Amino acid sequence: MSENIPEIKEHALFIADAHYPHHGDAFLTLLNDLESKELKTPQLFLMGDIFDLLFGHNHYIQTFSTEAIERLQRLSKTMEIHYLEGNHDFCLKEIFPDIKVYSRKEQPVIFKLNNQTIQLAHGDLYETGFGYNLYCKLLRNSTTLTLLRPFQKLIINHRIKKLGIKKICKPFKNFEKRANAIQQHYPKESLIIEGHFHQAKEFKNYISLPSLACQNQIATILKGQLVSKSFR
Repeated sequence: MSENIPEIKEHALFIADAHYPHHGDAFLTLLNDLESKELKTPQLFLMGDIFDLLFGHNHYIQTFSTEAIERLQRLSKTMEIHYLEGNHDFCLKEIFPDIKVYSRKEQPVIFKLNNQTIQLAHGDLYETGFGYNLYCKLLRNSTTLTLLRPFQKLIINHRIKKLGIKKICKPFKNFEKRANAIQQHYPKESLIIEGHFHQAKEFKNYISLPSLACQNQIATILKGQLVSKSFR
């Protein structure tokens, strides 16, 4: 069975929590660098909340991020891209048909790196509570999104306005306690890589990826190890 588990390749890139377009143009710049070959990678892992608000079954929401969406669509025709949906971007399979998109219920996603099992998830999968889980299930339902369509501009404009002023970059109190609780849901020997928390920290076998919006960092595989580095 292990032979069927895909490998994370050397120089693979991990991008988390860009929250485009409200928190700078770094993600757009990154896509441009990939298109121009200034930045090269055999695999691109988008770890969720890449867009500050984007979901399928709705064309209006796409108008806020048209350029980034179109560039990502073009790249996906020539590049191996894995997109783990977050709590700000979901129901994306119809928007990105050439990207391997993993919904929340399809996470964690298992890969291999140097014969070690790697568990990938956005980061809002465990230790979130019943209310949050129910909210996620309802919101990610195509029927719900279709029923809300007559009110789309009112709802989306209100949400976009709030997200535009939301402060997302701050220390996570009791991060180690949360990371430890999350680890209990995974096999002990696995390396867990998640975004969501914007912390760029490691705790035991748990890696909280840097946020492109907050730390202006991305992560890559160098000599078989995940390392973070500044973007530009």
